[in-house]
Amino acid sequence: MLQKSDLSRAAEIIRAGGLVAFPTETVYGLGGDGTDDSAAKKIYAAKGRPSDNPLIIHVAAPEDADRYAVVNATYRRLAKAFMPGPLTVILQKREIVPKSVTGGLDTVAVRCPSHPVAHALIALAGVPIAAPSANLSGKPSPTCAAHVIADLSGRVDMILDGGDCEIGLESTIVKVDGEDEITLLRPGGITYDALCMVVSKVNIAPAVTHALAQNEHPLSPGMKYRHYAPNIPVVLLSGESKKVTAFLANEQKTKKCALLCYEEELPFLRADRLFPVGKRDDLAAQAQTLFRLLREADRTDAEIIYAHLPPETGLGLALYNRMIRAAAHTIKEV
Repeated sequence: MLQKSDLSRAAEIIRAGGLVAFPTETVYGLGGDGTDDSAAKKIYAAKGRPSDNPLIIHVAAPEDADRYAVVNATYRRLAKAFMPGPLTVILQKREIVPKSVTGGLDTVAVRCPSHPVAHALIALAGVPIAAPSANLSGKPSPTCAAHVIADLSGRVDMILDGGDCEIGLESTIVKVDGEDEITLLRPGGITYDALCMVVSKVNIAPAVTHALAQNEHPLSPGMKYRHYAPNIPVVLLSGESKKVTAFLANEQKTKKCALLCYEEELPFLRADRLFPVGKRDDLAAQAQTLFRLLREADRTDAEIIYAHLPPETGLGLALYNRMIRAAAHTIKEV
């Protein structure tokens, strides 16, 4: 159980230019002072993260964004509907935010998390906290403190253990294009349909479902580089459910394969390297367990990891976005 003294010490570390890993409702973040150029550079170094991959700054209250970005009516409408919560909004940055935080861009990504530990840490620190996910660059994001320790032990000044993350996928990211118009850059817990209830025009960036070209500059985290990937190759399976289950059962006979399967498939599969993600229609459970199960599968002696290709609707779009990157866009039709 975290004590107030733990949070106070963590806030002191942030103010002094150090790094603290902390829980949010989405995944664990690796935080530093979002107004400190050197702290931002420490974050990139600790993760091994490319310096053109922007960071998100986390604020204690939605209205605090105005100190670091140029807010408008569209932002305020989104903030009223979804903040605090798993939504990040990209706006024009103010001078106080160094370009090391924004990946060299004139825009900044702003989020107000709802997790009580994250909120308390930001408030106590008295500065916005720049934080990507608290994992080595390219690896599955951490949804518990043990994942952070496995990746970043010795690379950060402090790790706050707040238990398992509720959502399990990183925040939804949108860019404000104009009055009542946004572009979805990364899907997450706030779905496309939910955004459409608040903003009249919601575009979807091609990079949500396709790879960004090497010469394109990422506008937000998670767009360009290899992400969410275990060391063992991942292959996504697409096709009629019964055919996919039969394919998995057959592959178990000839290959050392780890299977991220649905609970409904368990009676038809050998109990060896099985990682149930939840029921077929329970996308929230699948989101909450995805990164943990990818890490667990990666610790086996498997030569390949098979998983189902999620639907591109609702929360499924966020799962699809993460999994095609984990699989380097390798999809097998069954």
